[in-house]
Amino acid sequence: MTYLLGLTGGIGMGKTTTAAMFAARGVPVWDADAAVHRLYQPGGAAVAPVAARFPAALDETGIDRGALKTILAAEPHRLAELEVIVHPLVAADRSSFIDSHAAAPVVLLDIPLLFETGAEAWLDGVVVASAPPEVQRARVLARPGMTDATLGLILSRQMPDAEKRARADWIVPTETLDEAEAAVAAILHDIASGAAHA
Repeated sequence: MTYLLGLTGGIGMGKTTTAAMFAARGVPVWDADAAVHRLYQPGGAAVAPVAARFPAALDETGIDRGALKTILAAEPHRLAELEVIVHPLVAADRSSFIDSHAAAPVVLLDIPLLFETGAEAWLDGVVVASAPPEVQRARVLARPGMTDATLGLILSRQMPDAEKRARADWIVPTETLDEAEAAVAAILHDIASGAAHA
């Protein structure tokens, strides 16, 4: 039976790096954001239904996420309309990935809004990537075009790190790569030895 391990963490907390560490150890990794990108590309399952509701978001690259963001910023009440289309398609993509890796002992599911969407209910365990607030802030503000105001807005929409940590089965501290690597190895050891609470 494959152990379904969820991974989450706020912006700048090292979630992508942590996912790569699991992948380097042979764990299949499904990425929710990457799934949405695939669905929005030409030929993607979301293109026709999203374009039908949001025609201004369609261009030669499929669904333009920037244009979609602009529409939703002007009409935030329409987010629910988009979610009704996209969420089932993302869930289907995830199920297909899990099915195609049924022989794997562990599958990692990288889900940015894991707790916010209640995904912990169907996962066997949850990992939270975390770093001190000053490290998070420095990492995010080093990104092109990022400002304090933008970071504040993003953080206001995400569950606080302390709450994520309190709800996690494991925490991967990402202040240093060595620390993170050790935590990932320990998590996989816990799962392999049956110490994980499935």
